[in-house]
Amino acid sequence: MTAHDDLSLNLQSNRVTRRQVLWLFGAAALSGCAASPVGGQSILVGMSEDEEKRVDQQVAPSQFSKDLGPVQDGAVNRYVSSVGQRIDANTHRPQMPYSYRVLNANYVNAYTFPGGAMGLTRGILVDLQNEAELAALLGHEMGHVNARHAAQRQGQAMVAQVAVMGATVVAGSEWGGLVSIGSQLGASALLSSYSRDNEREADALGQEYMVRAGYPATGMVGLHQLLVDQQKEAPGLLQTMFSTHPMNTERRDTARQLADGKYAASNKRDVGRERFMDSTAGLRRIKPTIDACQKGELAMAGKQYAKAEEQYRTALQKTPRDYASNLLMAQCLQVQDKDAQALNYAETAKQIYPQEPQAHKLAGVLALGQRDPAKAYANLDAYDKMLPGDAGVTFLKGVSLEGLGKRQEAANHYATYLRRTRQGKAADYAQSRLQSWGYIK
Repeated sequence: MTAHDDLSLNLQSNRVTRRQVLWLFGAAALSGCAASPVGGQSILVGMSEDEEKRVDQQVAPSQFSKDLGPVQDGAVNRYVSSVGQRIDANTHRPQMPYSYRVLNANYVNAYTFPGGAMGLTRGILVDLQNEAELAALLGHEMGHVNARHAAQRQGQAMVAQVAVMGATVVAGSEWGGLVSIGSQLGASALLSSYSRDNEREADALGQEYMVRAGYPATGMVGLHQLLVDQQKEAPGLLQTMFSTHPMNTERRDTARQLADGKYAASNKRDVGRERFMDSTAGLRRIKPTIDACQKGELAMAGKQYAKAEEQYRTALQKTPRDYASNLLMAQCLQVQDKDAQALNYAETAKQIYPQEPQAHKLAGVLALGQRDPAKAYANLDAYDKMLPGDAGVTFLKGVSLEGLGKRQEAANHYATYLRRTRQGKAADYAQSRLQSWGYIK
């Protein structure tokens, strides 16, 4: 009897071992790591405007979900959108379908897709001091869109980077790569990895756009000073386009020269501190929670799981109904083999934010580990309906159906998975089941 046959029998008799569960999850995680942030297609020089827009439509929802979805604060998202709309009307490509959202991720970042779909994390928003700095942040991202930097990059290189990142995460811990939470396997780091010249150009364009929109050019100086200070104080938290290359000081000084020279007349304008503080008060109120989550994620990255758990408990004591804190606690407990507790937190996260897919995915993974294939399938199917196209989820749905004794439905999922990819352990397992069951020779 092969290892695949043994696993299949244990699934059907509900006697799957933890080692086998880990193998399944690792196979599924690795199968998804090589998926391109642009749907497996190359981003070629000369990409048309329609293609740029299509990339946003196809890929942005998945990445925004990996960063735990937009914050559940409509006022904050509307405010950020209003600032963005004020600026994007003054760009070189005002016809692009720009959109803006603040994401539940705690790390410090902002990024854009080539068509103008932008995300900034709550981790960076709560550290800004005024609307002019927010305008600088959004203006910088618009600079990338208008200079078409993303459209100039090679998609195949991005695929290779994602594959390497994913393999590293999975190899580092048995559970490390099972669920893509936050930016761990997401495209945000890649979307933020531009050349030095690209960054300089985006800064220059962003500063031009914000001044055109009526903001003082000093906002760009303040933004860079904030990032310079953070790089010194807590470099691990700064996963952003501003830290991809060690040039923060240079870029701050360049922004200051432009503010003092070319844009000097703008510096008498209001930086919008009061409006910013009023409009972001709800999010800034939970800054201690965000800070604790940041410390927890740093501890997780260093495999200091007990320390991470302590930080997440601190976050939850401060804000019990925080979606990100509950989901991150579930992930932390999962790594420590505390699956039953982890599932409770994942279920709480689902209740807090039922429209956000990641909690459903994590709950499905945990339920499968708890030998509850029915609950696993229900959660994975819910995720699949919200964010269709995840090959790893298709495979795990097949595993869940096999555990329920629904061979025909499991075979359909395995066949669907094999149409997406025929490489890796998950593909080998799916192929072996279809052969064993007589569907293929």
